[in-house]
Amino acid sequence: MDRAALFDVDGTLVDTNHLHVVTWWEAFRQAGHEVPMHAVHRAIGLGSDDLVAHLLGDERDKDQDAALSAAHKALYGQYFERLPALPKAGELLRRLHGDGWTVVLATSASGAELGALRRAIGADDAIEDTASAEDVEQGKPAAEPVEHALELAGVPASRAVFVGDTVWDMRAGSKAGVRCVGLLCGGIPRADLEEAGAEAVYADPADLLDRLDGSAFG
Repeated sequence: MDRAALFDVDGTLVDTNHLHVVTWWEAFRQAGHEVPMHAVHRAIGLGSDDLVAHLLGDERDKDQDAALSAAHKALYGQYFERLPALPKAGELLRRLHGDGWTVVLATSASGAELGALRRAIGADDAIEDTASAEDVEQGKPAAEPVEHALELAGVPASRAVFVGDTVWDMRAGSKAGVRCVGLLCGGIPRADLEEAGAEAVYADPADLLDRLDGSAFG
């Protein structure tokens, strides 16, 4: 029976979380909102609409939401051609593909942003499919992104492992019934990832690759 290796992208395979923090912070600042960077960091991993709602609350002027997302997108887009992959991210995906795992990305990114992330990883030959923000109605921490990735892989939750770097990833994977592995390279503490559902936590893709045989992929 096939097995699926599901991966978040930002902060998991590509070192972008702090770029998102700075560009969201600037987008909020330009719109007159003072949002601390540490609060933005904890919200990274949510889709744009959910991130704005999480940080500004239900009493915000919702007519600003689209402009805030557009400002962040424009600011972040300046980095598209120099996004850095995390150590051995591409090698990890190729190893899993070679070992018979169906590799599917589950990300809130889409369009040109997703293309830039995939270029940074440089492992399109190992990636079977992508569940992006455009494919689901609800983003993480809802289960839908992971469930859609499972559909694309054609496997049940019991035959899949989901790797991510945020509590939103771990909660989404847990709700979908898959085994969850956390990475520290997104900047979220080990204890938070474990509390949210990670059965094991590694430093980054290189650390997971080095210890793959003893991991959930072993």
